[in-house]
Amino acid sequence: MDLNYFQTFREVALRQSFTKAAEELGYAQSSVTTQIQKLEKIYQVKLFERYNNNKIRLTSAGEELYKLSGQILEIFEHSQEKLTKQGGGSLTIATMDSLASYYLPAPIQTTRTQYPELSIRLQTDREDLILQKVREGEADVGLILANASSDSGLQWITIREEPLVLIVNSDHPLAAQSEVTLNHLANEEWIMPEDSCNYRQLLEKILRKNGIPYKVALELGSPEAIKRSIMAGPGISLLPQMIAMDEIQRQELTVLPLVHTDFTMEIQLVIHARKWISHALRQFIINLGAKESDWLPVEAES
Repeated sequence: MDLNYFQTFREVALRQSFTKAAEELGYAQSSVTTQIQKLEKIYQVKLFERYNNNKIRLTSAGEELYKLSGQILEIFEHSQEKLTKQGGGSLTIATMDSLASYYLPAPIQTTRTQYPELSIRLQTDREDLILQKVREGEADVGLILANASSDSGLQWITIREEPLVLIVNSDHPLAAQSEVTLNHLANEEWIMPEDSCNYRQLLEKILRKNGIPYKVALELGSPEAIKRSIMAGPGISLLPQMIAMDEIQRQELTVLPLVHTDFTMEIQLVIHARKWISHALRQFIINLGAKESDWLPVEAES
């Protein structure tokens, strides 16, 4: 069996489209269809359910093969690297929008320079789905902002601490305060990220714990939209410092001098406990800023 069949199958599954998979792989659509049909004949199962509106989705057999095919391809890449010491293959990173935009570009580009043959795919999602992708092998690694690491089936590597900052525009009444306490935040109108965002959850937990009433005036899914809304009018928000650093330095946003120590999170890298660490993945982790002495990959290459 040609291993390319598995790569084609995973591409179709990821994109939920034969046409899009063909465009990504540079194949004719008929070639993609033929490869999937050959896989279905080999396993004597249907891998995709097809609908009249041209949409497709994995069958239960397809879902099982999707998990196994990732392991098969990883074993192949492992053997290839062991025998040839090449740095090709692929690296799938599941992460949050904020880290994808403001933290990952530099280490990804450094890794691409070191491993020109490496194919890197970035997937953004919610924290729970990021962890699920790592657990199921759909992503090689996950990168999140968090303060807890409760899943024992995953390896957690703390990259660095990331401060959270309260931001307003320069006309906000609190911008003139030399010191801001939680009591100053009572009844303020907030411009918040989605309720699944972990730093919003941290903020609301602290406010509720201290009995501080608050109002969510605007909920936005994009950090850029939050920043622009703050610059354009009233409201207050909490964001990781790296997201707002450029606007803070240009004095387009003002950071409130909050007297509280709990507004911080950690950038954490998450890997499956049994994940094989390729040379390229190992270097990517180092490029993120993790010290090798701080993590002990199960099967790291020397």
